[in-house]
Amino acid sequence: MPPTRSALRRLSLSAWHIPHLVFLTVVTGTLARLFAVHTWLCWMVAPPIVVLALAYVGGLARWDRLGTRGRPAWLGLLLLLWGCVCWALPADLVTGYVWLAIPLAVVAQRMPGRRLPLAALWVTTALLVATLTRISGGFDLELIAPPTAAIWATVALHRTQDRLMRELKATRGELAARQREAGRLSERARLARDLHDTLAQEIAGSRMLLQAADRDWERRPDAARRQVRAVVDALGTHLAETRGIIHDLTPPGVERDGLETALHELCARTDAAPGAPAVSVSTRGEPCPVPTDRAVALLRVTRGLLANACEHARATHVRVTLQHVDGAVAVEVCDDGTGFDPTAALPRKQGRGFGLAAARDRLAELEGTLTVDGVPGLGTRARASVPVRARVTAGAA
Repeated sequence: MPPTRSALRRLSLSAWHIPHLVFLTVVTGTLARLFAVHTWLCWMVAPPIVVLALAYVGGLARWDRLGTRGRPAWLGLLLLLWGCVCWALPADLVTGYVWLAIPLAVVAQRMPGRRLPLAALWVTTALLVATLTRISGGFDLELIAPPTAAIWATVALHRTQDRLMRELKATRGELAARQREAGRLSERARLARDLHDTLAQEIAGSRMLLQAADRDWERRPDAARRQVRAVVDALGTHLAETRGIIHDLTPPGVERDGLETALHELCARTDAAPGAPAVSVSTRGEPCPVPTDRAVALLRVTRGLLANACEHARATHVRVTLQHVDGAVAVEVCDDGTGFDPTAALPRKQGRGFGLAAARDRLAELEGTLTVDGVPGLGTRARASVPVRARVTAGAA
Protein backbone atom coordinates (compact mmCIF):
# COMPACT_ATOMS: atom_id res chain seq x y z
CA MET A 1 0.00 0.00 0.00
CA PRO A 2 1.55 3.36 -1.00
CA PRO A 3 2.23 5.95 1.72
CA THR A 4 -0.40 8.62 2.26
CA ARG A 5 0.27 12.31 1.83
CA SER A 6 0.33 12.81 5.62
CA ALA A 7 2.91 10.05 6.01
CA LEU A 8 5.10 11.60 3.32
CA ARG A 9 4.73 14.99 4.98
CA ARG A 10 5.75 13.61 8.38
CA LEU A 11 8.77 11.88 6.86
CA SER A 12 9.84 15.04 5.06
CA LEU A 13 9.39 17.15 8.19
CA SER A 14 11.44 14.75 10.32
CA ALA A 15 14.31 14.81 7.81
CA TRP A 16 14.20 18.61 7.71
CA HIS A 17 13.82 19.30 11.45
CA ILE A 18 16.39 16.93 12.93
CA PRO A 19 19.42 18.97 11.71
CA HIS A 20 17.84 22.11 13.18
CA LEU A 21 17.42 20.42 16.55
CA VAL A 22 21.07 19.33 16.42
CA PHE A 23 22.14 22.90 15.65
CA LEU A 24 20.16 24.47 18.51
CA THR A 25 21.18 21.75 20.97
CA VAL A 26 24.88 22.24 20.22
CA VAL A 27 24.64 26.04 20.41
CA THR A 28 22.69 26.00 23.67
CA GLY A 29 24.89 23.38 25.34
CA THR A 30 28.22 24.93 24.38
CA LEU A 31 26.97 28.42 25.25
CA ALA A 32 26.01 27.20 28.71
CA ARG A 33 29.45 25.64 29.09
CA LEU A 34 31.04 28.90 27.92
CA PHE A 35 29.27 30.87 30.63
CA ALA A 36 30.25 28.27 33.20
CA VAL A 37 33.92 29.12 32.55
CA HIS A 38 33.37 32.69 33.84
CA THR A 39 36.15 34.24 31.80
CA TRP A 40 36.30 37.52 29.95
CA LEU A 41 36.31 35.55 26.70
CA CYS A 42 32.74 34.38 27.12
CA TRP A 43 31.45 37.96 27.11
CA MET A 44 33.34 38.65 23.91
CA VAL A 45 32.30 35.49 22.05
CA ALA A 46 28.77 35.06 23.42
CA PRO A 47 27.20 37.89 21.32
CA PRO A 48 28.29 36.39 17.96
CA ILE A 49 27.02 32.99 19.12
CA VAL A 50 23.65 34.47 20.06
CA VAL A 51 23.52 36.33 16.74
CA LEU A 52 24.33 33.04 14.94
CA ALA A 53 21.47 31.24 16.71
CA LEU A 54 19.01 34.07 16.09
CA ALA A 55 20.01 34.31 12.42
CA TYR A 56 19.55 30.56 12.03
CA VAL A 57 16.10 30.51 13.64
CA GLY A 58 15.01 33.71 11.90
CA GLY A 59 15.98 32.39 8.49
CA LEU A 60 14.02 29.19 9.04
CA ALA A 61 10.97 31.14 10.22
CA ARG A 62 11.09 33.39 7.12
CA TRP A 63 12.19 30.66 4.70
CA ASP A 64 9.42 31.26 2.17
CA ARG A 65 9.90 35.03 2.25
CA LEU A 66 13.66 34.78 1.70
CA GLY A 67 13.11 33.29 -1.73
CA THR A 68 15.79 32.03 -4.09
CA ARG A 69 17.86 35.22 -3.72
CA GLY A 70 17.66 35.66 0.02
CA ARG A 71 18.50 32.08 1.02
CA PRO A 72 22.09 32.06 -0.34
CA ALA A 73 22.79 35.38 1.44
CA TRP A 74 21.33 33.94 4.66
CA LEU A 75 23.53 30.83 4.37
CA GLY A 76 26.59 32.99 3.67
CA LEU A 77 25.90 34.98 6.85
CA LEU A 78 25.60 31.77 8.88
CA LEU A 79 28.89 30.43 7.53
CA LEU A 80 30.61 33.74 8.25
CA LEU A 81 29.34 33.87 11.83
CA TRP A 82 30.16 30.20 12.40
CA GLY A 83 33.71 30.68 11.06
CA CYS A 84 34.26 33.75 13.26
CA VAL A 85 33.03 31.93 16.39
CA CYS A 86 35.18 28.86 15.68
CA TRP A 87 38.23 31.05 15.04
CA ALA A 88 37.76 33.16 18.20
CA LEU A 89 37.14 30.32 20.67
CA PRO A 90 40.04 28.49 22.29
CA ALA A 91 40.74 24.90 21.33
CA ASP A 92 39.07 23.38 24.38
CA LEU A 93 35.78 25.20 23.69
CA VAL A 94 35.55 25.05 19.91
CA THR A 95 35.07 21.26 19.65
CA GLY A 96 31.30 21.40 20.04
CA TYR A 97 30.89 24.15 17.48
CA VAL A 98 32.82 22.15 14.91
CA TRP A 99 29.86 19.77 14.60
CA LEU A 100 27.59 22.63 13.51
CA ALA A 101 29.05 21.93 10.08
CA ILE A 102 26.61 19.01 9.67
CA PRO A 103 23.31 20.98 9.97
CA LEU A 104 24.84 23.83 7.94
CA ALA A 105 25.77 21.36 5.20
CA VAL A 106 22.21 19.98 5.20
CA VAL A 107 20.81 23.52 4.94
CA ALA A 108 23.19 24.14 2.04
CA GLN A 109 21.47 21.36 0.08
CA ARG A 110 18.26 23.42 0.12
CA MET A 111 19.88 26.21 -1.85
CA PRO A 112 18.56 26.84 -5.39
CA GLY A 113 20.28 25.41 -8.43
CA ARG A 114 22.78 22.56 -8.72
CA ARG A 115 26.13 24.27 -8.33
CA LEU A 116 25.33 26.40 -5.30
CA PRO A 117 24.61 23.48 -2.89
CA LEU A 118 27.86 21.78 -3.90
CA ALA A 119 29.85 25.01 -3.59
CA ALA A 120 28.35 25.68 -0.14
CA LEU A 121 29.24 22.13 0.91
CA TRP A 122 32.87 22.65 -0.12
CA VAL A 123 33.01 25.99 1.73
CA THR A 124 31.62 24.34 4.87
CA THR A 125 34.17 21.55 4.60
CA ALA A 126 37.01 24.04 4.10
CA LEU A 127 35.99 26.03 7.18
CA LEU A 128 35.80 22.81 9.18
CA VAL A 129 39.26 21.68 8.06
CA ALA A 130 40.72 25.13 8.79
CA THR A 131 39.26 25.14 12.29
CA LEU A 132 40.47 21.63 13.10
CA THR A 133 43.92 22.45 11.71
CA ARG A 134 44.10 25.53 13.95
CA ILE A 135 43.13 23.76 17.16
CA SER A 136 45.45 20.80 16.49
CA GLY A 137 48.41 22.95 15.46
CA GLY A 138 48.70 21.20 12.10
CA PHE A 139 46.97 19.00 9.57
CA ASP A 140 45.95 15.97 11.65
CA LEU A 141 44.16 13.48 9.42
CA GLU A 142 42.91 11.42 12.38
CA LEU A 143 41.21 14.51 13.78
CA ILE A 144 39.92 15.91 10.50
CA ALA A 145 38.69 12.71 8.81
CA PRO A 146 35.76 11.75 11.16
CA PRO A 147 33.78 15.05 11.05
CA THR A 148 34.53 15.52 7.35
CA ALA A 149 33.29 12.03 6.55
CA ALA A 150 30.23 12.64 8.76
CA ILE A 151 29.37 15.78 6.77
CA TRP A 152 29.60 14.15 3.37
CA ALA A 153 27.84 10.96 4.52
CA THR A 154 24.98 13.01 6.02
CA VAL A 155 24.62 15.02 2.81
CA ALA A 156 24.63 11.82 0.73
CA LEU A 157 21.90 10.31 2.93
CA HIS A 158 19.92 13.54 2.76
CA ARG A 159 20.08 13.63 -1.04
CA THR A 160 19.13 9.96 -1.24
CA GLN A 161 16.12 10.58 0.97
CA ASP A 162 15.07 13.57 -1.13
CA ARG A 163 15.27 11.44 -4.26
CA LEU A 164 13.22 8.67 -2.64
CA MET A 165 10.65 11.21 -1.47
CA ARG A 166 10.27 12.55 -5.00
CA GLU A 167 9.86 9.02 -6.33
CA LEU A 168 7.26 8.22 -3.66
CA LYS A 169 5.30 11.37 -4.47
CA ALA A 170 5.46 10.58 -8.18
CA THR A 171 4.28 7.02 -7.52
CA ARG A 172 1.48 8.29 -5.32
CA GLY A 173 0.40 10.77 -8.00
CA GLU A 174 0.39 8.03 -10.63
CA LEU A 175 -1.67 5.77 -8.37
CA ALA A 176 -4.15 8.58 -7.70
CA ALA A 177 -4.49 9.14 -11.45
CA ARG A 178 -5.17 5.44 -11.99
CA GLN A 179 -7.74 5.45 -9.21
CA ARG A 180 -9.50 8.43 -10.78
CA GLU A 181 -9.50 6.64 -14.13
CA ALA A 182 -10.90 3.52 -12.47
CA GLY A 183 -13.59 5.69 -10.89
CA ARG A 184 -14.51 7.15 -14.26
CA LEU A 185 -14.71 3.67 -15.81
CA SER A 186 -16.85 2.49 -12.91
CA GLU A 187 -19.13 5.49 -13.37
CA ARG A 188 -19.47 4.74 -17.08
CA ALA A 189 -20.28 1.12 -16.32
CA ARG A 190 -22.92 2.18 -13.79
CA LEU A 191 -24.45 4.61 -16.26
CA ALA A 192 -24.50 1.98 -19.02
CA ARG A 193 -26.14 -0.50 -16.65
CA ASP A 194 -28.76 2.06 -15.60
CA LEU A 195 -29.53 2.94 -19.20
CA HIS A 196 -29.79 -0.72 -20.17
CA ASP A 197 -32.00 -1.65 -17.24
CA THR A 198 -34.35 1.32 -17.67
CA LEU A 199 -34.46 3.18 -20.96
CA ALA A 200 -33.21 0.47 -23.32
CA GLN A 201 -35.61 -2.18 -22.05
CA GLU A 202 -38.58 0.19 -21.83
CA ILE A 203 -37.97 1.61 -25.30
CA ALA A 204 -37.75 -1.93 -26.68
CA GLY A 205 -41.08 -2.71 -24.99
CA SER A 206 -42.65 0.45 -26.41
CA ARG A 207 -41.42 -0.47 -29.89
CA MET A 208 -43.07 -3.87 -29.61
CA LEU A 209 -46.34 -2.24 -28.54
CA LEU A 210 -46.23 0.16 -31.49
CA GLN A 211 -45.55 -2.73 -33.89
CA ALA A 212 -48.53 -4.57 -32.41
CA ALA A 213 -50.67 -1.46 -32.76
CA ASP A 214 -49.64 -1.12 -36.39
CA ARG A 215 -50.73 -4.69 -37.07
CA ASP A 216 -54.09 -4.20 -35.28
CA TRP A 217 -54.78 -0.69 -36.63
CA GLU A 218 -57.37 -1.77 -39.21
CA ARG A 219 -58.67 -5.08 -37.82
CA ARG A 220 -58.80 -4.15 -34.11
CA PRO A 221 -58.67 -0.34 -33.80
CA ASP A 222 -59.70 -0.36 -30.11
CA ALA A 223 -56.80 -2.65 -29.18
CA ALA A 224 -54.43 -0.56 -31.30
CA ARG A 225 -55.50 2.64 -29.49
CA ARG A 226 -54.99 0.97 -26.10
CA GLN A 227 -51.51 -0.05 -27.13
CA VAL A 228 -50.70 3.48 -28.33
CA ARG A 229 -51.98 4.94 -25.03
CA ALA A 230 -49.80 2.46 -23.14
CA VAL A 231 -46.81 3.63 -25.15
CA VAL A 232 -47.68 7.30 -24.41
CA ASP A 233 -47.88 6.59 -20.68
CA ALA A 234 -44.62 4.64 -20.81
CA LEU A 235 -42.88 7.46 -22.66
CA GLY A 236 -43.83 9.83 -19.84
CA THR A 237 -42.17 7.49 -17.39
CA HIS A 238 -39.11 7.17 -19.67
CA LEU A 239 -38.86 10.97 -19.86
CA ALA A 240 -38.88 11.29 -16.07
CA GLU A 241 -36.19 8.62 -15.74
CA THR A 242 -34.07 10.29 -18.41
CA ARG A 243 -34.32 13.63 -16.61
CA GLY A 244 -33.33 11.90 -13.37
CA ILE A 245 -30.21 10.44 -14.99
CA ILE A 246 -29.30 13.81 -16.52
CA HIS A 247 -29.90 15.45 -13.15
CA ASP A 248 -27.50 13.02 -11.49
CA LEU A 249 -24.83 13.67 -14.11
CA THR A 250 -25.17 17.46 -14.11
CA PRO A 251 -25.11 19.02 -10.62
CA PRO A 252 -27.05 22.26 -11.14
CA GLY A 253 -25.69 25.56 -9.86
CA VAL A 254 -22.64 24.25 -8.01
CA GLU A 255 -20.07 26.07 -10.10
CA ARG A 256 -22.24 29.17 -10.44
CA ASP A 257 -23.83 29.50 -6.98
CA GLY A 258 -21.51 27.47 -4.74
CA LEU A 259 -21.96 24.44 -2.52
CA GLU A 260 -24.11 26.10 0.15
CA THR A 261 -26.75 27.33 -2.32
CA ALA A 262 -26.81 24.02 -4.20
CA LEU A 263 -27.18 22.18 -0.89
CA HIS A 264 -30.13 24.36 0.13
CA GLU A 265 -31.80 23.74 -3.25
CA LEU A 266 -31.28 19.98 -2.93
CA CYS A 267 -32.76 19.92 0.57
CA ALA A 268 -35.68 22.11 -0.52
CA ARG A 269 -36.53 19.70 -3.36
CA THR A 270 -36.28 16.75 -1.01
CA ASP A 271 -38.47 18.45 1.61
CA ALA A 272 -41.12 19.28 -1.02
CA ALA A 273 -41.36 15.71 -2.34
CA PRO A 274 -44.57 13.85 -1.43
CA GLY A 275 -44.15 11.68 1.65
CA ALA A 276 -40.63 12.94 2.33
CA PRO A 277 -39.50 13.84 5.88
CA ALA A 278 -38.94 17.44 6.93
CA VAL A 279 -35.43 18.55 5.96
CA SER A 280 -33.62 21.43 7.67
CA VAL A 281 -30.30 22.96 6.64
CA SER A 282 -27.74 24.92 8.67
CA THR A 283 -24.18 26.13 8.22
CA ARG A 284 -21.37 26.24 10.77
CA GLY A 285 -17.95 27.83 10.63
CA GLU A 286 -16.48 30.57 8.48
CA PRO A 287 -17.35 29.89 4.82
CA CYS A 288 -14.39 29.32 2.51
CA PRO A 289 -14.15 28.70 -1.25
CA VAL A 290 -14.74 25.06 -2.18
CA PRO A 291 -13.28 23.71 -5.45
CA THR A 292 -15.96 22.59 -7.89
CA ASP A 293 -14.89 18.93 -7.98
CA ARG A 294 -15.07 18.69 -4.19
CA ALA A 295 -18.39 20.54 -4.03
CA VAL A 296 -19.84 18.19 -6.67
CA ALA A 297 -18.62 15.13 -4.75
CA LEU A 298 -20.14 16.37 -1.48
CA LEU A 299 -23.42 17.26 -3.20
CA ARG A 300 -23.75 13.84 -4.84
CA VAL A 301 -22.87 12.01 -1.63
CA THR A 302 -25.40 14.17 0.25
CA ARG A 303 -28.05 13.34 -2.37
CA GLY A 304 -27.42 9.63 -1.77
CA LEU A 305 -27.56 10.06 2.02
CA LEU A 306 -30.85 11.95 1.76
CA ALA A 307 -32.24 9.22 -0.50
CA ASN A 308 -31.28 6.61 2.09
CA ALA A 309 -32.96 8.63 4.84
CA CYS A 310 -36.15 9.04 2.80
CA GLU A 311 -36.44 5.53 1.35
CA HIS A 312 -35.01 3.26 4.03
CA ALA A 313 -34.91 5.05 7.40
CA ARG A 314 -38.60 6.05 7.54
CA ALA A 315 -37.47 9.27 9.23
CA THR A 316 -39.76 12.19 10.10
CA HIS A 317 -36.98 14.77 10.21
CA VAL A 318 -33.55 15.03 8.60
CA ARG A 319 -30.99 17.63 9.68
CA VAL A 320 -28.30 18.61 7.16
CA THR A 321 -25.32 20.66 8.40
CA LEU A 322 -22.63 22.22 6.22
CA GLN A 323 -19.48 22.57 8.31
CA HIS A 324 -16.42 24.66 7.45
CA VAL A 325 -13.45 23.61 9.58
CA ASP A 326 -9.74 24.34 9.31
CA GLY A 327 -8.72 23.38 5.80
CA ALA A 328 -11.76 21.14 5.16
CA VAL A 329 -15.49 21.21 4.44
CA ALA A 330 -17.98 18.60 5.60
CA VAL A 331 -21.67 17.79 5.24
CA GLU A 332 -23.38 16.00 8.11
CA VAL A 333 -26.76 14.27 7.60
CA CYS A 334 -28.65 13.16 10.71
CA ASP A 335 -32.10 11.54 10.76
CA ASP A 336 -34.45 10.28 13.46
CA GLY A 337 -35.39 7.11 11.57
CA THR A 338 -35.08 3.44 12.29
CA GLY A 339 -31.28 3.44 12.23
CA PHE A 340 -29.19 0.54 10.96
CA ASP A 341 -26.05 -1.45 11.56
CA PRO A 342 -23.12 0.54 10.07
CA THR A 343 -21.23 -2.67 9.31
CA ALA A 344 -23.97 -3.79 6.90
CA ALA A 345 -24.43 -2.32 3.43
CA LEU A 346 -27.48 -0.19 2.78
CA PRO A 347 -30.01 -1.57 0.30
CA ARG A 348 -29.72 -0.10 -3.15
CA LYS A 349 -32.54 0.57 -5.56
CA GLN A 350 -32.10 0.29 -9.27
CA GLY A 351 -30.91 3.56 -10.78
CA ARG A 352 -30.70 5.38 -7.44
CA GLY A 353 -27.66 6.21 -5.37
CA PHE A 354 -24.16 4.82 -5.30
CA GLY A 355 -24.10 3.01 -1.95
CA LEU A 356 -21.87 3.73 1.02
CA ALA A 357 -18.87 1.89 -0.41
CA ALA A 358 -19.00 3.83 -3.68
CA ALA A 359 -19.51 7.10 -1.78
CA ARG A 360 -16.39 6.38 0.28
CA ASP A 361 -14.46 5.64 -2.92
CA ARG A 362 -15.65 8.91 -4.47
CA LEU A 363 -14.49 10.90 -1.44
CA ALA A 364 -11.24 8.94 -1.12
CA GLU A 365 -10.26 10.07 -4.61
CA LEU A 366 -10.24 13.61 -3.14
CA GLU A 367 -8.57 12.48 0.12
CA GLY A 368 -11.90 12.77 1.87
CA THR A 369 -13.71 10.48 4.30
CA LEU A 370 -17.23 9.21 5.00
CA THR A 371 -18.17 8.10 8.51
CA VAL A 372 -21.56 6.57 9.31
CA ASP A 373 -22.87 5.95 12.84
CA GLY A 374 -26.20 4.27 13.33
CA VAL A 375 -28.07 2.49 16.08
CA PRO A 376 -31.20 0.47 15.30
CA GLY A 377 -34.20 2.49 16.44
CA LEU A 378 -32.19 5.64 17.24
CA GLY A 379 -31.48 7.13 13.82
CA THR A 380 -28.38 7.54 11.69
CA ARG A 381 -25.60 10.11 11.49
CA ALA A 382 -23.40 10.33 8.37
CA ARG A 383 -20.56 12.80 7.83
CA ALA A 384 -18.78 13.37 4.49
CA SER A 385 -15.63 15.50 4.60
CA VAL A 386 -13.01 16.62 2.05
CA PRO A 387 -9.98 18.93 2.37
CA VAL A 388 -10.25 22.18 0.45
CA ARG A 389 -6.68 23.47 0.76
CA ALA A 390 -3.24 21.97 1.34
CA ARG A 391 -1.43 22.68 4.56
CA VAL A 392 1.63 24.84 4.04
CA THR A 393 4.78 23.20 5.37
CA ALA A 394 7.46 25.64 6.47
CA GLY A 395 10.88 24.96 5.11
CA ALA A 396 9.80 22.28 2.66
CA ALA A 397 11.44 23.72 -0.39
